[in-house]
Amino acid sequence: MRRIVDAAVRLAEQGGFDGVRLRDVAEASDVALGTLYKYFRSKEDILLFALAEEMERLEAAIAARPIQGGTRLDRVVAFFARATTGLTRRPQFARAVLRSISAGDSDMAVKVAGFMLRMTRLIVAAQRGEMPNLAAPVDAPVGTEREQQIAFVLTHFWFSSLSGWAGGLHSARTVAEQLRMAAALLIEEE
Repeated sequence: MRRIVDAAVRLAEQGGFDGVRLRDVAEASDVALGTLYKYFRSKEDILLFALAEEMERLEAAIAARPIQGGTRLDRVVAFFARATTGLTRRPQFARAVLRSISAGDSDMAVKVAGFMLRMTRLIVAAQRGEMPNLAAPVDAPVGTEREQQIAFVLTHFWFSSLSGWAGGLHSARTVAEQLRMAAALLIEEE
């Protein structure tokens, strides 16, 4: 399975979403197409698996180097700056992942929901200035209802802004600036 994911990521880095064709992934990973289908249903499935691994790296990075900031707003903005930098450092891969998330495939909805729950856990922890409890089940309740609502709105806003970045409307830096603006509207000063 590792070879399949690595091959798909390499192909996405080279050719974006359209560059990830299952036959090419099977060939590049040196596995039979039937073997690939034992693990993954589609290229979206592979790319969302790779996104889950990216999320694990982000969680590990936050555990190693916690989000800093004097205020709730500063910490949330710092979190999104780190998440944006991590995702957009490989632009073609990021664009492929964004297309996979927005494909509207009901089979992938569970994976996207899991990603959103993980984002919520990290954003609530940033709001509180705490370390996220990465040992807890991803669907364990975190924070207050208000903190969850802020996380929900900002995550959706982030994806919208990243879609603009993916389409060439603006830079990754603009994504961070837009997130600061949105977060300032939602988060009360301490």
